[in-house]
Amino acid sequence: MPLPHTYRLGSLDLCILSDGTYYQDAGAVFGLVPRVMWERAAAPELDGQHRMALGLNCVLVRSRDKLVLIETGVGDKEGHRRQSSPAAEANLLAALDELGVRPEEVDVVINTHLHADHCGWNTRQTDDGRLAPTFPRARYLIQRGEWEAATHPNERTRATYLAENLLPLEEAGVLELVDGERAVTPEITFLPTPGHTEEHASVVLSSGGETAIYLGDVVQHHVQLERTAWVSAFDLLPLVSMETKKRIVERAVRERALIVSVHSPFPGLGRLVLGEDGRRHWEVVA
Repeated sequence: MPLPHTYRLGSLDLCILSDGTYYQDAGAVFGLVPRVMWERAAAPELDGQHRMALGLNCVLVRSRDKLVLIETGVGDKEGHRRQSSPAAEANLLAALDELGVRPEEVDVVINTHLHADHCGWNTRQTDDGRLAPTFPRARYLIQRGEWEAATHPNERTRATYLAENLLPLEEAGVLELVDGERAVTPEITFLPTPGHTEEHASVVLSSGGETAIYLGDVVQHHVQLERTAWVSAFDLLPLVSMETKKRIVERAVRERALIVSVHSPFPGLGRLVLGEDGRRHWEVVA
């Protein structure tokens, strides 16, 4: 299990936590981009099923006396981890334990969207077989439109919007639906970034004149930030996704923002910098 990785942003300590590894068909990750192009630019290692390994990077941060968890990975429900490392390697709670943090100490959970690889630890099975919120004292912040889409899925989306990760939150009264941009604390902003889903959102953290952007699924690979026209097959609104990426990329370059890339290899930290050729380049941050 990767140990939590801490990055200092102004007065904030961003603790990057892993929930293991997720595997996706490489062609689907890169959508319409021909393999001869993405293979050269991204150089992913593929397994025997032509899948590439994706990280499951979550963030824990304390801001203004609020302990905030951004994203909850795939979780430990065995059936949900068919594309993942085994349930025994569902690492998020173990990573929290390494930090001395108990689930009941978390005040806020933020889901960028509700696909199963981003909200699996929202709930867990209790000793009596029920499903209950994993973080029982937390408010779970989710965009209202994303909640509606997830609880009323269509033929394309129902395979990844799983009721087990969602409905126990509503039943327990811990769900808080958000309409558009929301300041979670003075240092944490929940920001709409549509494209991957219609109501997808990202998280911006600001402290001491420094900025970090937790992308969610704005991209699945950092090369898609360097080449904004490269859109994943998983994006429901590809043209909207492209415009969202342009805005994120412009801000990231302008503010020299730290980027937390959810699906990059752990810990998924990097920056976009302008090279001498005038092009944007991903620069890994240790």
